[in-house]
Amino acid sequence: MKIQLIRNATLKIDYAGTTILLDPMLSAKGVFESFAGIQKNPISELPVTVEEILEGIDLVLVTHTHEDHLDEVAKEKLPKDIPLFCQPPDLAKMKKFGFTEAEEIEREIVWKEITISRTGGKHGSGEIEKHMGAVSGFVLQAEDEPTLYIIGDSIWVDEVEQIITNYSPQVIVTNSGGAFIPGHEKNLILMNEADTMQVLKKAGEAQVIAVHMEALDHCTVTRASLKKVYALENLRQGTLHLPLDGEILEF
Repeated sequence: MKIQLIRNATLKIDYAGTTILLDPMLSAKGVFESFAGIQKNPISELPVTVEEILEGIDLVLVTHTHEDHLDEVAKEKLPKDIPLFCQPPDLAKMKKFGFTEAEEIEREIVWKEITISRTGGKHGSGEIEKHMGAVSGFVLQAEDEPTLYIIGDSIWVDEVEQIITNYSPQVIVTNSGGAFIPGHEKNLILMNEADTMQVLKKAGEAQVIAVHMEALDHCTVTRASLKKVYALENLRQGTLHLPLDGEILEF
């Protein structure tokens, strides 16, 4: 398995002979609105061209349809007949966007010998969670491949902990940006440093890849801040990965 961080939560994953694009945000720097009133998003450029990102893609996975996970450029540039899997609340939107081969995953599907299970999470808590709407993650399993758990946009909650227990993934992707909605800074909508440490503690020897940082103006966690907290924790070192945009990790 190879995982390339494109930027934010956008990943290009080579898994069991299939190339998967996850949560494509393909806009140039500063194209869409600020989320925190600081600067327009994204706050960083793509590390490679859109054409390079889309090259060889067999399948698209979308955890939810917020703009930083499926933006206008992705809607325009992705082939409309590409297989695309999403959560049930988003299927009508995908059809409206013109994706003719979009399908929902209620619980689990098998696609070209890859079992894809949809998982839940909480994009914040209380009223903020209601405002943010439904989000999902995915677990990928295939023969001769490590089990991959993509948590998606969720804080640390019992449901995430239970999924780690149930699937025992060897690789976990966390969206660790510590993002907030202005006026609700204490009620984060993504994992922060402390939440990511909880994942690491529960995950044991699993490799954890932290992403969704340094790309949007409402994210408070940086690679440096997460690395600092990790170094201070009594955890087995070498299990947390903080890839740069464009970097490829292989497992």
